[in-house]
Amino acid sequence: MVHSEGFLKLVNDAKSRIREVTVAETRDRLAAGSAVRLIDVREDNEWEAAHAAGAEHLGKGIIERDIEATAPDKATELILYCGGGYRSALVADVLQQMGYTNVFSLAGGWKAWKESGAPVEET
Repeated sequence: MVHSEGFLKLVNDAKSRIREVTVAETRDRLAAGSAVRLIDVREDNEWEAAHAAGAEHLGKGIIERDIEATAPDKATELILYCGGGYRSALVADVLQQMGYTNVFSLAGGWKAWKESGAPVEET
């Protein structure tokens, strides 16, 4: 997908304030049995087609509204992903503004997850 210049500027600005993790780091954290939560912020139709095994779905359009009910402890480790790591970076930035202190964006997003051979669930 080709992204507009304005969108990329917004994403790069957000990325200057957030932390990213790789697929391997994410899988290690999930396997360690920690309280990490993997959250898919893609659109409903993207989630329904397939998603990372064990992920929860809170789309970018509603996550700010619903995150406090889903993860009331603002120290909860949240790893967010979207299609390519752009929208999740924007969401990570907003969640940090809301007081969440342990938020990460999955570098490369869903595309990187699939390409790595990480487990996938289809609905």
